[in-house]
Amino acid sequence: MTQSAALILRAGRFKLGALPFFLGALTVLGFAPFYFYFLPPLTIAALFYLWWHAGSRRAAFAMGFMFGLGLFGVGVSWVYVSMHDFGMMPMPIAVLATLVFCAFLALFPALAGWVQAWLKGAPALRLLAAMPASFMLFEWIRGWIFTGFPWLALGYSQVPAGPLAGYAPVFGVYGVSLLLALSAGLIALAYGAWRNRRKHAWLALSGLLVLWGAGAGLQFVAWTHPVGAPVTVSLLQGNIPQDMKWREDRLLSTLVTYRKLVLESRSQLIVLPETAIPLFYDQVSVSYLAELAQHARDNGGDLIAGVPERDFEQHTYYNSVISLGASPTQVYRKQHLVPFGEFIPLKPVFGWFMDLMQIPLSDFSRGAADQKPLTVAGQKVAMAICYEDAFGEELIRQLPQATLLANVSNDAWFGDSIALRQHLQISQMRALETGRYMLRATNTGMTAIVDDKGRVIAQAPVFHEAALQGTAQGMAGETPYVRFGNGAFLMLLGGLWGVALIRQRI
Repeated sequence: MTQSAALILRAGRFKLGALPFFLGALTVLGFAPFYFYFLPPLTIAALFYLWWHAGSRRAAFAMGFMFGLGLFGVGVSWVYVSMHDFGMMPMPIAVLATLVFCAFLALFPALAGWVQAWLKGAPALRLLAAMPASFMLFEWIRGWIFTGFPWLALGYSQVPAGPLAGYAPVFGVYGVSLLLALSAGLIALAYGAWRNRRKHAWLALSGLLVLWGAGAGLQFVAWTHPVGAPVTVSLLQGNIPQDMKWREDRLLSTLVTYRKLVLESRSQLIVLPETAIPLFYDQVSVSYLAELAQHARDNGGDLIAGVPERDFEQHTYYNSVISLGASPTQVYRKQHLVPFGEFIPLKPVFGWFMDLMQIPLSDFSRGAADQKPLTVAGQKVAMAICYEDAFGEELIRQLPQATLLANVSNDAWFGDSIALRQHLQISQMRALETGRYMLRATNTGMTAIVDDKGRVIAQAPVFHEAALQGTAQGMAGETPYVRFGNGAFLMLLGGLWGVALIRQRI
């Protein structure tokens, strides 16, 4: 092989493997805790440019796969912490399971690469229709197939400060992702025109400025309005280590910790994290619950506590929150469960896998899909337990009746990884989509009050026992996203697909 041929071969391998992987890994910096929101449009633009010059469907598939490996291998590698550090899975199996999981997720951008390469057309058509449409079709599918894993959807990177964040109340996170992909297409088109010394590169950049300018302008639109007086809130963070949480010898200290935090709170609404009380509801001392309820009544409000329930007749148990205090007792049961964490899909096939992990209560039952907001402390609170707030279209089932959003989580499963901050950013998107305050009460960190614009206005220190005190304003009204859900995004996506497919006939 000649020296020039070897250089060409190495350059080809770099474009197929190392470069897309690096671009995917770099994209993670666009998300929390880094918040470099300008990076994902650039890295996706670079991926689109590579796809433009890929030469074959197989090459485009390989580029998309390596991009996905970089994105998910860096961005969600914290699943290893959950499986090994706290699930007690042997290290080799945990490493293998993490790699398989990331490789599965990488198939979605890989398939997007293959599909866009199948579509024909001029560069502008491919960059502004085929590629964004293909990328977003598979990102959307990833959000619901096999119960869905929408983590690291591109749109999250724009919250709260990115110019495209203004589109969130209109189109939701997937709409923001689509407009980010369209921005990437415009950047790649401008770069290609500049390289070829074509004078119309400025047209693509002008389109980009219009798109981003409109998004920035939408951030000043008041989609919702305040209703009633602000409510004082206490969000409790017990900081109970995950490896101690379910130990019988630590039960009393956990109950004492939350009792102390509750009795020290003077707020109208007190919120405890997911499974803050590590007993079934019927096992908790009546006097303990009565003391908490009386204190909430003395404050003129209510308390919301995470506590599992069980139904003896149906032989089921639920991941629930219970309200206590001045209002009648109400229950919310988690409906969107985490596969292999809260329920076992295809138990005869995967039961052995769960036997390797020491996860308490790993086969919950689903709550009803049509549950109503909790009426507490003069507010109507739309609940989401942990992972549920990653599914915006499910949360808006409780709207527009709800005036506040609340998420109770036990993110101790993630250790001190970037997952904690990524989850907070997801909650910020839900607040922005709905135009409502989000209250987050977590066990070990990212306990926060998020305002209706998706901005964190108060936050407890991570890995410290704390009671975050503050106020939250109830909001009323409907954003377009609350009214139409993902419908507006799907119309945009369908329009791009229509343009891409109709041109195949011309």
